[in-house]
Amino acid sequence: MQNAVANSSVRPFWLRYLSASLRAKIEQRAHLPKILSNTAWLFSDKILRMGVGLFVSVWVARYLGPEDFGLFSFALAFVSLFSAFSTLGLQGIVVRDIVTDPKNSLETLGSSFLLQAIGGVAAFSLALILIPVLRPHDRFAISVVAIFGLTLLLKGSESIKYWFESQVQSKYAVLAENAVFAMMAGIKIALILLGASLLSFVWVTFFEGLFTAISLFVMYEWTGGRIKAWRFSVARVKTLLKHSWPLILSGLAVIVYMRIDQIMLGQMLNNKAVGIYTAAVRISEAWYFIPIAISGSVFPALLDAKKTSEALYLDKFQKLYDVLVMIALAVAIPMTFFASQIVEVFFGPDFLAAGIILSIHIWTALFVFLGVAGGNWFLAENRQLLAFRGVFLGMLINVALNLVLIPKYGGVGAAVATLISQAVATLLIDAIHKETRLMFRMKLRACFLSRVFRFQYSA
Repeated sequence: MQNAVANSSVRPFWLRYLSASLRAKIEQRAHLPKILSNTAWLFSDKILRMGVGLFVSVWVARYLGPEDFGLFSFALAFVSLFSAFSTLGLQGIVVRDIVTDPKNSLETLGSSFLLQAIGGVAAFSLALILIPVLRPHDRFAISVVAIFGLTLLLKGSESIKYWFESQVQSKYAVLAENAVFAMMAGIKIALILLGASLLSFVWVTFFEGLFTAISLFVMYEWTGGRIKAWRFSVARVKTLLKHSWPLILSGLAVIVYMRIDQIMLGQMLNNKAVGIYTAAVRISEAWYFIPIAISGSVFPALLDAKKTSEALYLDKFQKLYDVLVMIALAVAIPMTFFASQIVEVFFGPDFLAAGIILSIHIWTALFVFLGVAGGNWFLAENRQLLAFRGVFLGMLINVALNLVLIPKYGGVGAAVATLISQAVATLLIDAIHKETRLMFRMKLRACFLSRVFRFQYSA
């Protein structure tokens, strides 16, 4: 399987005698079944997690109640702040490098694994240092964060997911992860029936991460990969860091403005406010797998299209934006009108206040979908620093708005802050700089504004 990428670059001899445009169309259609299959596997994975995972998490939330569920969510959000240091923004970089430079794929995998292992240790250390600062007298919260933080040490296994993604063979990662996911979902249900404590659910979360990492390594070996063949290279490490450091900062900024609301609610109000807000966010963010699955599957095809024709490359991007916006609107519009009923059905009357929060927060899906798709452009163009600019501004706006809105409006204010910051970070910021203005126009087209503005493909 290690030679799959290299072999994919060898084309039938008769293609060289055709015109470039006809060649591109033939090769584009040849990739389509593989892309659709890969997307289907990713969707099945996320649908399972959205269905079973949401059902189990809702049951856990109802069992724990707003207070304990709030502490659980606060600790999880706090640990996630440091995940950018453990993943180091390497996903797109590693996938891109394996696709464009398959001969050095083993060196890329080995180097990325080592970087993420070191990053995990650094991230775990930072979490342990900073949580006593925020909760100096809450030993239980410190313990929960410490247990969750252990999952940061396992991020090196993500390199295997990158490999499968680069081969458009995500089904293997899906099978490995879902086997563990199903087992742990059953254990969580058993804990509820047995009347287990909050700490039991915290430990199950850690073991889910541990067994998932192990299963990914096993699946990689089973499909023909050899971890012993991975090579570490100082030069490759430098190259990866050179390209990924803006993504590290971007990832940190994204996580901050995606999770800082829960942390600020916990610090400025109480754990119950975090629990109610998180109930709304769980439903709202359950749909975020859609752009990730679709964009991840088409990314290799976008890179191939860029090599062939700029027009084909832009056309593929526009279609990606169009599809994702249509899906986002199909989710957000009905959810707006039935948010309170949905929350009550899922979480019960104790969480009813989450209804209005959900009706606002669900509209972040529109900008998240556009942002995930746009992230492919920044990677393909190697413009990671430009991506950081947008998310950093979004982070600053979100923190500032939270400081103003949370004391007055609680979770509703946090939802408004998140929505505004997402709109700025993924759409409005693209209109400022010449390099990204084309992406701004394409995103507006996807939002059905092209007939009004009559934008054309021009820089």
